[in-house]
Amino acid sequence: MDLIVGYYLKIKYTIIFIIAIGCLFQTCNSKNKSGIIPVIPLKRAHAHNDYRHRQPLFDALNNGFTSIEADIHLKKGQLYVAHDRWEIIETNTLQSLYLEPLKRLIEKNGGSVFKNGPPLTLFIDIKSEADSTYLVLEEVLKKYKDILIIYEGGKKTDGAIEVIVSGNRSPALKKENNIKYAFYDGRLVDLGSAIPHAIIPIISENWTNHFQWRGNGQLPVTEKEKLRRIVSQAHKESRRVRFWATDIDSPEFQINIWKELITAGVDLINTDKLKALRDFLLRQPL
Repeated sequence: MDLIVGYYLKIKYTIIFIIAIGCLFQTCNSKNKSGIIPVIPLKRAHAHNDYRHRQPLFDALNNGFTSIEADIHLKKGQLYVAHDRWEIIETNTLQSLYLEPLKRLIEKNGGSVFKNGPPLTLFIDIKSEADSTYLVLEEVLKKYKDILIIYEGGKKTDGAIEVIVSGNRSPALKKENNIKYAFYDGRLVDLGSAIPHAIIPIISENWTNHFQWRGNGQLPVTEKEKLRRIVSQAHKESRRVRFWATDIDSPEFQINIWKELITAGVDLINTDKLKALRDFLLRQPL
């Protein structure tokens, strides 16, 4: 009898142990997917081509990234997230991958993506035709206006997310409409523009189109001065600065580039290397 009871208890506690472990993993996964793991929001961290990570959106958030980029294509009236049109997967819509999860997260965190943290910048890079895609995007964003920073009556409202349209940008984005749900990703030609910084809040450029240096050795003096002039002028106009195409294969050269961007005051550091940039930024003085 004792043998039978002992065998029964062994089975019972084995089952309890398996259930407990299962619950633990479920809890961990739930925390990862809900984004509620405590992280330090990094105001300069921008996740380029975010949708290509194992967990779109959440890998970036769990590394503290406060700026995220998603490419979209308009197909049959729907906005799909993909780099190229042939990569479209029917379930990967802008709403399913980004807007709905962000809405749920904001509700859980009491009105912000990171609990008591800064607003999230969501870059939406239009890959299909500019005007037609933007018209659909605007209608989609209206459904999420409660969580967005909106331009209305000549000023911006508070919100958890600022949407910035990049890529194929419709000229309509530059107009001072009564209500705007998204803003314009500017280029260097937009510096000095009479268009308010509220409508063009950031200047983004391809690093390789303006600088020869790729992180090997010191940044040449002429390029250092050029970089600082760009940042200085943008900041005088209350616009942020971002450069893409700054990722380098060499870890040493990569760190050199990030250091120069930080030193010059560049506001968003563009990368596909989430953990590497997180670790670098956390080592920088506050």
